Amino acid sequence: MTNAALDKAVTDLMRRTARATLMARYQQLTADQVTAKAADDMVTVADTESEAMLAEGLAQLLPEAAIVGEEASHADAAVMDRLADSLCWVIDPLDGTNNFAAGKPPFGILLALADKGETLSGWIYDPLTDRLCTAHKGKGAFVNGERITTRTTNQEPPVAAISLVFLDQNKREAMKKGIAPYYTLVDIPRCAAEQYPRIALGVNDVSIFERTLAWDHAPGVLFVNEAGGKAARPDGSPYLLHRHLEPGLIAAATPALFDVLTERLSKLS
Repeated sequence: MTNAALDKAVTDLMRRTARATLMARYQQLTADQVTAKAADDMVTVADTESEAMLAEGLAQLLPEAAIVGEEASHADAAVMDRLADSLCWVIDPLDGTNNFAAGKPPFGILLALADKGETLSGWIYDPLTDRLCTAHKGKGAFVNGERITTRTTNQEPPVAAISLVFLDQNKREAMKKGIAPYYTLVDIPRCAAEQYPRIALGVNDVSIFERTLAWDHAPGVLFVNEAGGKAARPDGSPYLLHRHLEPGLIAAATPALFDVLTERLSKLS
């Protein structure tokens, strides 16, 4: 299947799924339709409905590809072993679930196609605005079909969105003392489907993530890199899906911003 044909099929599936599951449930959830998977980590009936519909559709597109969905992985951790397969779909059926459950944006759908842990294609869909970010390895990054190149905020100091949620207390304090003074800090959106476009589209300059789960980051890392920015591990090594339980990931609008931030991070230890 060509990239163009795959894009159309995946895009159609994402839009259908969003209408049938996410938008049908948005601001309509009842208390019994929201449960806690862990501290500060929710799941709703919309998550499970969306994942079921996406998984069924993707299996029809590429029957030979394994499927790793966020909710399926939560139910059975062995599902994550498929991330190293030769061909694998990765599904985040509702990114930004906490926002969605509170009846507010942002939230979205994240999909990626990977080969042996390396992301080949990624899709980031915002159903509220119908914004679709796509990227294919070596082919560039696109927003609603138009090719884009990352741009910075042109602010000094640069704008940083730093996720402190999953840092332990020592790391949190080190980040505040060693990194925060060099940047204009802004709130994180609690939604990778929004954070990665912000890096590419001149809203934020850099972002730091501690937790790097495949369904949250696979499409966004590819999108930023294909747009001309840099998203990688703090040591500069590539983000590989089958190593997604390892902490630490940086996304930056330019390689230069990435290098400056990683140099500062190296001095924290």
